[in-house]
Amino acid sequence: MNTIRWARSSVKTLSSRYPSRMVPYSISTQQTPAKWLQRVLEDRTEPPRLYAWSLENLPKDASSIGTSSDVRRPSNEDDERRRIYVLGVGNIGRLYSSFLAKSNPRPPITLVVHRRDLLELWRDQPGIELVRNGEPERNADFDIEWWTETKPPQGSLREPADGARIRNLIVATKAGDALPQVDRLRRYLGSESTVAFTQNGMCKLWPPLGEAYVSARFPGGKGPKWLACVTTHGVTSLGPFRSVHASPANVLVGTVMGGDGDTSSGSGSGSDYLAEQIIGAPDLAARRVPTRELWVAQLEKLVVNAVINPLTAVLRCKNGEIFAERNDGLADVVDMLLEEASRTLTALVRHPSSNAMLKNEGTASGSATEESVRKVREELIERFSFERLKAMVYVVGAKVAENTSSMLQDVRAGKKTEIEDFNGWLVETARYLGDEHGLPAHEKLISLVAEGKSLTRSELSKHFRGD
Repeated sequence: MNTIRWARSSVKTLSSRYPSRMVPYSISTQQTPAKWLQRVLEDRTEPPRLYAWSLENLPKDASSIGTSSDVRRPSNEDDERRRIYVLGVGNIGRLYSSFLAKSNPRPPITLVVHRRDLLELWRDQPGIELVRNGEPERNADFDIEWWTETKPPQGSLREPADGARIRNLIVATKAGDALPQVDRLRRYLGSESTVAFTQNGMCKLWPPLGEAYVSARFPGGKGPKWLACVTTHGVTSLGPFRSVHASPANVLVGTVMGGDGDTSSGSGSGSDYLAEQIIGAPDLAARRVPTRELWVAQLEKLVVNAVINPLTAVLRCKNGEIFAERNDGLADVVDMLLEEASRTLTALVRHPSSNAMLKNEGTASGSATEESVRKVREELIERFSFERLKAMVYVVGAKVAENTSSMLQDVRAGKKTEIEDFNGWLVETARYLGDEHGLPAHEKLISLVAEGKSLTRSELSKHFRGD
């Protein structure tokens, strides 16, 4: 049974066979897909037609007459082939847009905002400001659009990419919005498209469920080329279109899977343009890596995020505080989170859905492949051991000790956090893989963040001990 049929049948049958969290781990067991995949599999609606609002679709405001970027620049076919759409203009979107704009030759760049008021704010105060080394760098040389189902009352009527295929799309939204936004755009995506995910958390197209999504939404190999970017730059928001580049670092970019849904170790020629633009962007410090290396890097970053982000959000502290030894039990909480993460990643590496990630590129089929997969699996099981993950998290924690986590920034700003895409991904993956014990530490932390709790170190430790 292929992945998509197997996943659909699981939705109907598994819940009646086993109570929640009691599915025994077995590679032959029909596992329950995550809720996001269930929604996709059950959705038969056509993707919406969208309108691409630009500044000319806004009511004329006397104070804005004569400002730069009054209307979208006319483009030709070559411009559209080279144009990069940046969906989401938060911290990461500002970082990528600012550095891509420094390239020579510079690609046409269109910023895509998610609210009309952001389009209006740009009309009044155009430009992205990125503070680096204490000095603000401002750039207003972008096109900007708002993609919505709402028909504009004035100005020209246009669709994204003028109703054709979007060639190059960087998805820089919050993690929880990334795949829903891509799903909404699938009318404008096809085999000519390349989509790069840049957010924190795991790209949902990785094992164990990525193939099922692509097969459902882009059957017959008609889907985009998929890229993922693991971004370790530290960026802090100063408000709309304004950020501080707090800690320069780097970006890893690589292929997630091909348009036909098969994972790949290389990078197809169709995805090269966008990948090369990202790699060549000054100051982004990006480099291309093989698919497996990218997968492992994103899993490791997920573990870091699942520890540092929610703990700092609950404790209302900078990153380094959670690693300070004060003999109050907080180190034990970190250990609980890491032990559960280690168990989940080890089970994922053992699961058949990960086999394609473990094969060496160019290895012939047969016993040599089996031996290679076995060896790589053993190496990754060791890499994802509790001891190795703990050492890695503490090293990263020391490097970013003075930074404020993105989740704490969201809490302070009253925004929705990415807890479901960090810790929630681990919980859902463990459940899918049949972990009968569940991840109680991560579930407790999810609840604390979701409820907006603020605790001291001692209070948090007592909560996890059940005192």
